[in-house]
Amino acid sequence: MSVDNLKLYESSGSPNSRRVRIFLAEKGICVARVPVDLGVKEQFSDAYARINPRRVVPTLVLEDGTAIGEVPAIFRYLEEAYPNTPLLGTTAKDKALVVMWERRMELEGFAAVMETVRNKVPGLKGRAIAGAHDYDQIPAIVDRGRQRILDFYADLEARLATEPFVAGDRFSAADITALVTIDFATRALELGIPDGNDATRLWYDKVAARSSAAA
Repeated sequence: MSVDNLKLYESSGSPNSRRVRIFLAEKGICVARVPVDLGVKEQFSDAYARINPRRVVPTLVLEDGTAIGEVPAIFRYLEEAYPNTPLLGTTAKDKALVVMWERRMELEGFAAVMETVRNKVPGLKGRAIAGAHDYDQIPAIVDRGRQRILDFYADLEARLATEPFVAGDRFSAADITALVTIDFATRALELGIPDGNDATRLWYDKVAARSSAAA
């Protein structure tokens, strides 16, 4: 389904942008995509700052000009506006569980990878935290981040040993965030799924084979 009144400002190299692209693909929604070149720091341009003062991607812009930043907020808008193929749960209990598990995947996994990368990569010197302000890198956070990622993998393995998907019986936004987290950690830090985490590997192969994962 093509939606002409939405614009997604995003970057092909942004893991957060990929989370939204997968969400859209799962729902079968096509929106206009406006590339933001992070390599030349286009996100810091005056033009983009007027769209998203935090100077991060992605940002979803509605027909009336409303700009929605932050991935969970974009998920919520898309789920409410296009309820077919629900990815944030259906019943009150399901919705709560999906939000809970997606939040855990983001805080315990995705954020751990992000803080490790931003405090490790020389090209991000002075940009240890995404957003409008500059922060120095802290080398000690890299070691802590690696431990956080290993803990994330251990906790995810325990969860997937008892459930087919992160939030329960159905594929959801929690699986999207977990998948992107693992791919991000593997690509940026060479910290892929540990050997012996068989439940996670089985789940990963299943969700990575979905056509949306290529988004």
